[in-house]
Amino acid sequence: MFNTLTSHNTTASGTATPVAVSTHPAGAYTFPIDKLKRRQTRPGKTPLVLVACGSFSPITFLHMRMFEMASDFVRFNTDFEVCAGYLSPVSDAYKKAGLAPGRHRVEMCSRAIASSPWLMVDPFETVNCNENGEPEYVPTAKVLRHFDHEINTVLGGIEGTDGKMHKAKIALLAGADLVMSMGEPGLWSPIDLGVILGQYGAFIVERSGTDIELALSTLKQYENNIWVIGQVIQNDISSTKVRLFLKKDLSVRYLIPDPVVDYINEHHLYQEGPPKNNKDKFNGSKDTAPGTSDGKLIKS
Repeated sequence: MFNTLTSHNTTASGTATPVAVSTHPAGAYTFPIDKLKRRQTRPGKTPLVLVACGSFSPITFLHMRMFEMASDFVRFNTDFEVCAGYLSPVSDAYKKAGLAPGRHRVEMCSRAIASSPWLMVDPFETVNCNENGEPEYVPTAKVLRHFDHEINTVLGGIEGTDGKMHKAKIALLAGADLVMSMGEPGLWSPIDLGVILGQYGAFIVERSGTDIELALSTLKQYENNIWVIGQVIQNDISSTKVRLFLKKDLSVRYLIPDPVVDYINEHHLYQEGPPKNNKDKFNGSKDTAPGTSDGKLIKS
């Protein structure tokens, strides 16, 4: 059985130490460690670093809530101690529809989690480029190896309460939709799945409309390295929906953090046509009735 909110089945399998996979220009990148807990506070626990890979175009409250839900789950249901959480925005080479330039996505994420004592943004994927200086896509397996290298090789791991250095477990944090894609034949490389789910592991947050059990049924070989976190309060906010609201000139305040709303407004992101006065759109118009936009009923 897969690890769920009611399960206490835990693995502390170690991770192989890889070589560095950085291809960014010299001097253009520094791995963020300012909020990394360098010394554990809970005896007998294995240090854990959670990594969320994604577009974050833009980052939403659900992206941030996933980390908090995972932290609570880990604290009450596992033998791990969370030492940091990282958002890793995908490279511009991903070329997904609605993908804002990497520099904007990194900045929006940074502003969103500025007040968090343990969340950080790693721009590693967005600054990677090929020999021609063009953005280069970094597979998720390589991203996890990158974190393994930076934390366990460069830093030497995390200091335990016993004063000794311990290797941190690096794990992917993702929504159920990603795991569903992993269960589709031919979509993911078996080698990459072996690295992501076998070597590192994943914490998966359930989402409404996804059949998590069906998705996991094809990943049985990794069941001891996958933890499923149920959503007590359902939240289906997505970046796609936020972009749609912006495209339709609708307010997105209270769907995403205020600093992100302000940044989108300032840089005219995800909006069609020339820049205009967005004050009413972002603050909520006082002249339109609830459920309407410019006097027209919004169909749900």
